[in-house]
Amino acid sequence: MNSSILLRGLALLTSLVLAGFVLKSTQLGAVFDEAWIDAYVRGQGPGGFLIFMCLGLVFTGLGLPRQIICFLAGYAFGFSQGVGLAVVAATLGCIVAFYFARFLGRDFVVQKYPDKVRRIDAFLKHNPLAMTLLIRFLPLGSNLATNLAAGVSGVRAAPFFIGSLIGYLPQTIVFALVGSGIGIDPVFRISLGAVLFALSGVLGVFLYRRYRHGMAFDDDVDRKLDNGADAPRPETGP
Repeated sequence: MNSSILLRGLALLTSLVLAGFVLKSTQLGAVFDEAWIDAYVRGQGPGGFLIFMCLGLVFTGLGLPRQIICFLAGYAFGFSQGVGLAVVAATLGCIVAFYFARFLGRDFVVQKYPDKVRRIDAFLKHNPLAMTLLIRFLPLGSNLATNLAAGVSGVRAAPFFIGSLIGYLPQTIVFALVGSGIGIDPVFRISLGAVLFALSGVLGVFLYRRYRHGMAFDDDVDRKLDNGADAPRPETGP
């Protein structure tokens, strides 16, 4: 296992947990945590679920880091429900971005990501479900750019969405686990989350190298994976 992957994952997870402690122990925490999550989300029944899902959809649809939504889902709803809600919210955000590009933003996307569109079209067209899984398992790349480029490409929607939902699960599980554990044995949960993050990253890199069959998804991603110049990072926003 690449130690730099583990260290990077540990640093990211630790920063999220520290942010959670700050929110809980300061005035900022009183405003955000108690006045918002507790008032509108946690323990609010179907209305709380709906509010969180809408915000999660918008948040991830705009390309903001979905790891934050996973973390907050674990905090607000606990591990099991948090994983389910976060992965559905991320998938809905993916669907919104995909169809925005396909029906409304084609000119913008083609102009902004011309090479990305061409590569994704070639990468996904033969086996869109399996190849989408390869992309989503990778711990780097732009989630928003992938969704937009796929929407403009000729890829079929259903396999792309199913592959995305399954591929989102590893990081969703890790960050929901850490979010649900604020104040409950944090050292153990951070360590476990970091190890799981590293394992999912290594698995994603292995599968991508093994099954891409010579096709290139992204020049920058391929250079990092093939040369080992930089450790994988979580899939991010734009």
